[in-house]
Order: sequence, then structure tokens, then C-alpha cells
Amino acid sequence: MRSIIKEACVESLDEAILAEKNGADRIELCSRLDLDGLTPNRELIKDVIDALTIPIKVMIRPREGDFVYNEKEIDIMKDEILYCKTVNVSGVVFGILKKDKTVDLKKTRLLSDIAPNLEMTFHKAIDQVSSIFTELDKLKSNRAISSILTSGGPKNANNGRDMLKEMANNYKDHFVIIPAGKITEQNINKIHDLIGAREYHGRKIVGDLSPN
Repeated sequence: MRSIIKEACVESLDEAILAEKNGADRIELCSRLDLDGLTPNRELIKDVIDALTIPIKVMIRPREGDFVYNEKEIDIMKDEILYCKTVNVSGVVFGILKKDKTVDLKKTRLLSDIAPNLEMTFHKAIDQVSSIFTELDKLKSNRAISSILTSGGPKNANNGRDMLKEMANNYKDHFVIIPAGKITEQNINKIHDLIGAREYHGRKIVGDLSPN
């Protein structure tokens, strides 16, 4: 049994199939990775679900830019989560902040509570807050959030390694901390030695999935 879980970030059916073939344990499915990931269309979600045997998480992010969403955008996110529930994805990935760069606990709970059978991951929006530990302490009250996707504050996991290690140790009874940010097939073992997390996320975590 492998000691760590590798989650590959993909944006197409071909990439998803190749990621599974290359040894990914789970997929995060997005669109527009050039914009740091948006919600993929429903046809793609269904196609990937039908083609893969490993678990699939779906990014829920209705637009590029910040993570401060109005009520209309929250309704769109809610509809996408409910769709994901109907097609049996394993989980969804989202993050919601207030204008003051703190976690919007009310809207986070609104989304996390509508599909209790799905794994709920709070994504790298957490890296934009002024105090990650303060916001994680607040998020502990939301038991529906099972994991945190984060680079520890900096843009890549190597630079955030000390924070990530501390997060993984301090919050192991509340969340699975999933380090992300420039984690590749080439550096995953070194990163794991430095951080010691159980799961890792990356665009190239099982190799380059881009079309030739």
C-alpha cells in the first residue's frame, strides 16, 4: 500500500485518463487552469466519471478573480454542487472569503451542508488570508470541511514547507492538509520528506499530462 495519496489536477478527459494510467490516486477536475481553475462543464464531469475508476473531485469556482462571491454566484455554486451529487463525484473543492480576507464561514457552511455525502475541500483561497491558523481554527467548527488544499501561504509548497508541516501536525484531527503548488513527479519525494503529509496535489504530480 502506498503511504501517500497523489491527486492530479486536470482539465480534460484525455488528461484524466492519462493521470489514472500514470498512477494518480485521485483527480481534481477543473476548467481554465490558466486562470487557476474554474468549474468544468457538466458534460466533461460526466465523461470523466464514466471513464475513470479512481475518485474525482470537482472544482467549484464560477469565475476568475477573487473569492468574494455575491448571492447569485453562491446560487450558481450551489447548483453545481447539487449536480455533482447526482453524478456521484467523490467531492468538491471551493473557497469563499470576505472582503477583509477572512473566511466567509456563513457562505461556506451554506455550500458544505447541501450535499453531506460529498467530501468538501476548502481550496487555496486559504493562502490569501492574513492568518491561516486563525482561519483554520474558525473552520474547525464546520465538520463538513474534511480537507484543506494549500501551499502554506507562498505560491509553492517548497517555500511554504514549514507552515505546511505545522498545519499537517496541528490540524490532523480536524482536516487532511493537502499540500499544493509546483509539486511534480520529480520533487514529490523530497517534498514529502520535508512535510510528511498524507496527500499531495499537483498539475504534474504523476508526470506531464499535456498533449504532445
